[in-house]
This record gives sequence, C-alpha cells and structure tokens, in this order.
Amino acid sequence: MRFAAFIPALGLALALTAASTPQAIAAPQQSAAAALPAKVDNFRLVTAEGRSQDLYRYKNNSAVVLVMHGLASPEVKRIAPAIEALRTKFAPKGVQVMMMNSSGRDTREAILVEAKKLGLSLPIMMDDDQLAGDQMGANRVGEVFVLNPKSWKVVYRGPMSDAVATTVDALVSGQPVTVTDLASTGSLIRFADRSPAALASFQKISYSKQIVPILEEKCVACHQQGGIAPFAMDSYRKVKAFAPMIREAVRTDRMPPWDVDPKVGKFLHDKSLSPDQIKTLVRWVEAGAQRGDGPDRLETVHHEAPEWPLGKPDLIVDIPAYKIPATGIVDYQYPVMDNPLTEGRWLKASTARVSQRQAVHHILSGYIPAGEGRLGGMADWGGSVGGYTVGMESIVQPKDIGTYIPAGGSIGYQMHYTPFGKEVLSTQQIGLYFYKPGEQPKLMMRENTIVNLLIKIPANDEAHKEVSYLNFPHDALLYSAVVHAHYRGTYSELRIQYPDGKEKVLVNVPRYDFNWQRMYEFAEPIKVPAGSKLVATYIYDNSAKNPANPDPNKEVVWGEQSFEEMFFTELRYRWVDETAAKQTTYDADMMRTRFLGMMDANLDNKIQIDELRGRLGDMIRPSFALADVNKDGGIDEKEFEPILKMMSNRPRRKAPDKVAQN
Repeated sequence: MRFAAFIPALGLALALTAASTPQAIAAPQQSAAAALPAKVDNFRLVTAEGRSQDLYRYKNNSAVVLVMHGLASPEVKRIAPAIEALRTKFAPKGVQVMMMNSSGRDTREAILVEAKKLGLSLPIMMDDDQLAGDQMGANRVGEVFVLNPKSWKVVYRGPMSDAVATTVDALVSGQPVTVTDLASTGSLIRFADRSPAALASFQKISYSKQIVPILEEKCVACHQQGGIAPFAMDSYRKVKAFAPMIREAVRTDRMPPWDVDPKVGKFLHDKSLSPDQIKTLVRWVEAGAQRGDGPDRLETVHHEAPEWPLGKPDLIVDIPAYKIPATGIVDYQYPVMDNPLTEGRWLKASTARVSQRQAVHHILSGYIPAGEGRLGGMADWGGSVGGYTVGMESIVQPKDIGTYIPAGGSIGYQMHYTPFGKEVLSTQQIGLYFYKPGEQPKLMMRENTIVNLLIKIPANDEAHKEVSYLNFPHDALLYSAVVHAHYRGTYSELRIQYPDGKEKVLVNVPRYDFNWQRMYEFAEPIKVPAGSKLVATYIYDNSAKNPANPDPNKEVVWGEQSFEEMFFTELRYRWVDETAAKQTTYDADMMRTRFLGMMDANLDNKIQIDELRGRLGDMIRPSFALADVNKDGGIDEKEFEPILKMMSNRPRRKAPDKVAQN
C-alpha cells in the first residue's frame, strides 16, 4: 500500500524536525557563483525520452556524474564525445553518467533530435522547474558534477577535463577524494529563484493564502480524518512537523500520487501539482515553513472522509468476508453471489469500501448469466458491477453512458488478498448507483484489456521491455486507461498506431507505482479509427536497484501473485455506431487479435517464427509452415483463427454456483 511507505519516512521526518529546522537547508545563491550544497538532496525527474530518473536509485553505485545540458549549446557539442567516452569507460565499473537540462524552456523533442546527431545515448533529465539544478549549485551549461553516492556530496564541479576521470577513478577504487571546485566556461544558466527579489519573496509566502489552498485542493482528500493517508493535515502545527517530508515527497514526485506524465495528454480529475504549486511548497519549506498572518482553515474547517464519497448508494453489495492469514500465499478468491436485482438496471457509478487496505490488492467483478459459474471464468462475465484498487475506489460513467446489469443470474468477484504480517478479517462493500427505473442512457461503455500472458523477465535485468497490442476493427472512442503491473513494473506507455502508420502517445507513465492504481480519463475522448492499433509498452526492473523487488535473482513470468508479474492495460471505450438500444458484437472481432498482439514484436500484423514465445509458441512452432497458408513467412490474423478455435475448445473447470468462504 502506498501509505505504508510513509511509516519509515514518518520517523525520519520527526527526527529531522527535532534535530534541525528547514532553515538549515542551504539557500540558493546567485547564478554566477552558486555555492556547493553540503549534500545533494534526492530528486526525481523525467528524461527527454519520457522515463523517470531517481537520483538516490544509484546509492550503491561507485559514482554518479551529472553534466548540465543546453539545447544548441556549442559547449555540449564540443564535449559530447568526451561524455560518451566517459560513460563507455566507467559504466562497467558501476558509474552512472547522465545529463540535466535546467533551461526551463528546451523541449524534449528537440533535445532527442540533437542528442541523436551528437551521438549522446545517455539519459537527459528535464529539470523544468529548476529545483534540482538550483539545489546542486549548477551555474553553466557543460558544467560537470561528480557525486559520491555514499554521502551524496559533490566531490567535483567544473569543466569536462581529465580531472573528471581522475575523480571518478578515485571513487571507483575507494581512494580519498578532495573536493574540487573549478570555473566552467559554458553559457550561464539563468536560475530565476536566485535573484535577491526571489529570495526575499520566499520569506513572504503566506501559509494562509498560498499553502493552505494547495493542500486543500491536492492533498486533504487523502490527508484528512478517516482518509487513506497516515496523518491528517488538520492544522499548521501538523503541516509544520511534516514539512521536511513534504519537501522530499514533492521533489521526488511521490506525492500527490498521480504518476501520468504531465507533458503527454490532458486528463480529467488531474491530481498532480502544477509547476507553480511545486515551487511554492518547496520554497516555503526551505524558507522555514513560516506560519505568518491569516486564519488556519485546516484547523477551523473540519475535513473528514465521507462514508460514501459519491453519496448514499442505491444498492450496497456485501462481498463475503475473508480471513487473511498473517503470512503465506492466498490464491485468488472467486465468491459468486446471487444478483440482488429483481429487474434490469443501468449502472452509472460504483464505489468501494474496504476494511483492510493493506491486504486487498484489487476487486474485479462481472455479471454472470444464469447457468454459468466457472471458477475464475472471467471471459464469461458481462459488465462490471463495481471494483476496487488503491487510488481507484470509485468509477463514474460519463454522461448518457452506462452499463446494463440484467436481473437474475449471479455476480462474480475476483478477490486478490496479500498477507502483510497480521491475521485480519477483511470485509468489503460495493456501492452501486443506477439510472432511475425505466431510464436508459443513450450510449454503451465497453471494457477490454491489452494483456501479455507471455512475458518473461530475466533475472537481474533492470530495464526489460515487453509490448502487446489490440487491433480495433471498427471506429471507437477511447475514454480512459488503467495501467497495471506488480513490484517490478517501472514504466508504462499507451500509444495509438493509425492505419497509415503514424503514431501518437496517449498515456505515458514515467515511473509506475504498484501501490496506486489510477484510472486516467482523457479530458476529451480519443478517436480510434477502424484499423488502428492500441499498443502498450511496459518496462520492468528486476534488479537489486529496485527496492520493491522480491528477488532480483529470479526469472519472472506472468502470474497472479504480487511477487510474480503482470502486463495489463485496461481500456474503457465505446463503439461509435453503438447505442444502448442497438448493441454490437465488435468486441469478439477485436479479441481475435489478442494473442497475435502478444507475439507480434514488430507490429506487422503477423507472427514470424522467431517471434513465437511461451507455451503457445511451443505449440505452434512444429506446425508453423502448415499454419502459414499463404507462405509469406508469417501467420496473419486469418491464419491464426484455427489456432484460436483449437484453444477455445479446450475444457475448462466448472465451479459451483456458490464458492464457500473461509
């Protein structure tokens, strides 16, 4: 659970508060002569490629080298070969070499084009709000910083020269290093926050007028009485006590938990902090987190999490309780309940209440027609009847769109429980909100997933990539996406490939966080023309650098348990020509491409023999030539149909109508 991560940080924050004050953080200096910090604080930035870089991830490396970047800089052009040579020489020795762009104006696209021309293959981090470069004491483009990860002190600042390699050599060999601070000759980087006027303004940031509104807008929904967070922001005193931790959480982009890339797409219910809000919070803490004048709304206005955030439900479904053991592995549970509806209703929203947030990983549900009831037979489920993941307790359909739930039959639930060291009884409820009796929405919402059951993540691989897609056979509108992996998932992207081959990134998650499962709803539905692909990419970190990794020495494949892995992007969409009164069967057409999309690495709509993988690939390989009817060297969608038919005819286990509960 994400809030569990606050526990060790809580002790650290209290210790920092007791031992020092925020004033102890070095104040920024003038651009021309910025002082070196006593220690470089952690930060997390997105690279020009759209992936996340966390500085302290490299705490066990021999050294970290950061070079200040600037677009169209003669200095960067001059030293580019030396930077790459440094990376090539020292990467095998555990040295991480990166660049940082603190201009605040250079675009990712332009940087990537230039980097390719210059032969730069290392990460270039985008310090758009200038907080990281400012705190490091950066002054000029081309300036090199060598950091000692054991202390996070800067041991070298200056131009790219032989002295850089000498310093790195000393760190690699464990020799004493004398701090070297030399002048650089690249163009000055203008840090606006170093001006005397800016420094003076930080002391005047108003807690009452500037800080409280930010906290109420972006933080208090979780940090309130009864909320998901471990403490309530209910007074200045409480916020002041946690000020160092707030600064750290904001600088590393851990809070608020909104992991989608702000540079890609626009989304409803955006919970991220704006650049101005980030700088206001950080600078307020660094200036001492002063109380100042004005009322304290956090103390005078009582913020308490409502029992049902969407209001009283029309129907509350009690999912049977389950006793979760303190340790061990709990297989997915599949309780099946009688459908309480005596007449069909259109569902417009749902929300969940879970008593054991640390233990309940997710709840999935679906309507089961009378006579069905296969164990885990989610392929037979109809529309969702509510669900849950941490951070996505409620689902609200857009206006005039709904999901039809017939009367009779059953409701099936998939329950994923994870023991956390304490035996507990988990209880959970789903609140359902319907259109009025006899009222029918105009449109239908569909749900489907891009999955890859064939993933195989090598041991100790810190950047393993997997790709899968779905073909859309008819015009559709895409409303939202949910990305899902387990502990080793670090990055996810969803892009559309149009029929003419052009592509556009729709969702970019620079650092996926297993502890928060958000539904990213597009501000405007995305048009998906017939013949388009929706392509999902995941990157997994199965190395020791991933602190959440259960075992970096183990090869990992698809599995239900959290210590295994998943590749799962859930889509909510509607077919353009489908209405509630006139429903289609297009989903069946789309599903025929699911396994094709798992293996087709080059996205050419056919599977070559070298793309076969997993048990399915082993089954197809001996008969590949026979399956390739047109002899073009690949199995296309039409040629794949007999294989799908054979798979669909395999017997499946039946489950009782009701699954007994512990």
